[in-house]
Amino acid sequence: MSLIVTGSIAFDYLMSFPGRFTEHFLPDHLNRVSLSFLVDSMDKRRGGCAPNIAYTLALLGETPRLMATAGQDFADYRAWLEAAGIDTGLVKTVDGKFCASFFCSTDEHNNQIASFYTGAMANAAELSFRGLPGLDKDTIVIISPNDPGAMVQYAEECSTMGLRYIWDPGQQCARMEASQLVDGIDGAFMVICNDYEFELIRQKTGMSEADVLAKVQLLVITRGENGCTVLTRESSTNVPAVTPDRIEDPTGVGDAYRGGFMKGLAMGADYTTCARLGSVAATYALEHLGGTSHSYTWDEFKARYEKSFGPL
Repeated sequence: MSLIVTGSIAFDYLMSFPGRFTEHFLPDHLNRVSLSFLVDSMDKRRGGCAPNIAYTLALLGETPRLMATAGQDFADYRAWLEAAGIDTGLVKTVDGKFCASFFCSTDEHNNQIASFYTGAMANAAELSFRGLPGLDKDTIVIISPNDPGAMVQYAEECSTMGLRYIWDPGQQCARMEASQLVDGIDGAFMVICNDYEFELIRQKTGMSEADVLAKVQLLVITRGENGCTVLTRESSTNVPAVTPDRIEDPTGVGDAYRGGFMKGLAMGADYTTCARLGSVAATYALEHLGGTSHSYTWDEFKARYEKSFGPL
């Protein structure tokens, strides 16, 4: 089975704030906000939604194909990804631009305030699925946060070519127009988002869970520490989160979940098992700083799965 992961390639600048952001917002003065947070630490990490997802798949024994645009500062990152078992042959380097950059501050209650610079990600629409080798009916594509126009283009191409794709608008729910969100949903076999993102989808498009399920086979809504809900037209199943040994940083947790879920799809597992695999993968990421700082063997992963959910 060919697994193709599209999305942003970025460097993450992760900062920690020793307090709670919400204590510094004045409800009576939200029409004009001017805030500066003094952070205690900053780390630069390899990131981006697509590499984060692909990294989890590689840890779990798959060889995902990464399809994205990167900047002139990508060489070392590319070498690291290939050493991790990720195929970067579909990554296009854009001369004269840097990789996208994610600047994120996290407070002591895991609330986050972030900004994202697009960089080479703005060129993502220059890539296309048309003519790519190795595509067949078993191919699974995930369209994760990227340049909005490119995301819609990929969805249209996958739908036309009969490729199964997962629509994962993520952070771009806030930026995408209602028509773009609907276009991505229309041809997908699966939609995945967190509960906040689904509320944005609902407000922008007017689509309920039932409306989404009228178009797709599967809707997965993640809920942080409250686990996730797996919905089909016939059923709704809640899968709990796996209790972490410690909480280090939430960056990349959702991406790790998606990688774990896709591993289940590649195995031919039922959707509940896929969600459980996602929950285990997400917890490993939560216990480390950044989306690709952790590692494990399949035996270690399987043992942790079975400790939480029983035999795999």
